[in-house]
Amino acid sequence: MQSTVAGLPQKSGRERGKRRFSVAFEPWFYLSPALVLLLLVLVVPLIFGVSYSFRKFSAFKSEYVGLAQYQALLHDKVLGDALMNTLWWTVASLVLQFFLGLGLALLLDRDFVGKKFVQAIVFLPWAVPSFLSGLTWAWLFNPIVGPLPHWLFALGLKAEPTNILSDPATAMWGPIIANVWFGIPFFAITLLAALKSIPGELHEAAAIDGANPWQRFTKVTLPFLAPTIAITVMLRTIWIATFADLIYVMTEGGPAGSTNTVATYIYVSAFKTLDKGYASAVAVLLLALLILYAIVLIRIRRSLVRYA
Repeated sequence: MQSTVAGLPQKSGRERGKRRFSVAFEPWFYLSPALVLLLLVLVVPLIFGVSYSFRKFSAFKSEYVGLAQYQALLHDKVLGDALMNTLWWTVASLVLQFFLGLGLALLLDRDFVGKKFVQAIVFLPWAVPSFLSGLTWAWLFNPIVGPLPHWLFALGLKAEPTNILSDPATAMWGPIIANVWFGIPFFAITLLAALKSIPGELHEAAAIDGANPWQRFTKVTLPFLAPTIAITVMLRTIWIATFADLIYVMTEGGPAGSTNTVATYIYVSAFKTLDKGYASAVAVLLLALLILYAIVLIRIRRSLVRYA
């Protein structure tokens, strides 16, 4: 018999335990399809990729070599140059994309004639496949079929209309410019959405208090944008650092390895030289560096959220 209080039946301890278990398990039940998908798409390939880094692959077999692949990384001069190229490629692309994207977001946050048309044009590069973007920019930098070398020559920036992609000193600027064109819409879209969430009363109050436009931007707009800036910069940095197809289409890592990044080095090692084990070791190194970067940036973002 169940005891009663005020005429109401009371559940036994076992029933209460089942109820608590059901409440605790129910969210995981609804999340299970997504968790299974993430497990199959992300975790399982990651485990296989890391395991490959401990093996040496040949045409018809593979053998376990332990940490030999990672030891080879320490003496790989090509990898060292690729790391420096990756740093230059990532920082230059990110800085230009961010500031140009922020400027576009601030412009599109205002009302003007033809705003909808400008928005469509600005967001168009994001819809173009990166492979096609690379081909297009490679043609634009070709002095035979493209106008850019002749424009640079007319502006006095080059002594003659040559292809900058064929010069090791300037080759990296080609993919950087193409990547900036390709990535500006990402920052413009995300920062514009963040700008729309800022209450207009704050700007009005700051203007009444005598704040000029620069003061309103630094004291009102920027603190609200800071958390969004942190997360978008983190995501875009990871995408740029692992972005191989644009560079490979335009230069294939050349000339003389001047545009060879870690991502393109992984691709060449895995699919050109067929050294999948070494390519996996390089990929694990890149993964570790990006995880460390993400941890630092997430901590910075949390501090910005507290002070926002």
